[in-house]
Amino acid sequence: MKMTRFLWWSPNPRLILFPDAIKISKSLHKSMKHFEIRYDTDFEKVMRLCLETRLHKGQKSWISEALIASFCALHVKGLAHSVETFFEGKLVGGLYGLYLGGVFCGESMFSIQRDASKVALVGLCEKIRLLGGEFIDCQLPTEHLKSLGACEVSREVFLKKLRESLEHTASQAW
Repeated sequence: MKMTRFLWWSPNPRLILFPDAIKISKSLHKSMKHFEIRYDTDFEKVMRLCLETRLHKGQKSWISEALIASFCALHVKGLAHSVETFFEGKLVGGLYGLYLGGVFCGESMFSIQRDASKVALVGLCEKIRLLGGEFIDCQLPTEHLKSLGACEVSREVFLKKLRESLEHTASQAW
């Protein structure tokens, strides 16, 4: 089997979100009533829509065919997961990442309808809470994610929390 090399980023500071810290504004709470949240129903499509929406906005993307194939293989093994938001039966937002030892390492999210990715993030927080997970690794600090309750931590603190969480006995049954 041919091995593909991927870059690994370790930003300092790192952005993390504790599931109980998610901030749901009144308008988001109202908006949530219009969406259906699903888990792992179309993993590859979520990845492809994350790529397409970035390219459509003129942004570069790290999501390659090799990365899609690798993450789909991890999904089959139960390590990679997606959270999808549907509006009137159509996939309009979502996110994907890896869930290991109580940490969800978020890779990317997309939204083709207002609030759809925020609703997916709320759904992810609910899922991680139910599983007894520790936190969501959002990686790079953004004002958008900070407004939803994510906080910056130093690389040192992140790596310590990651080590502790990987030893945690959170449920892996997604």
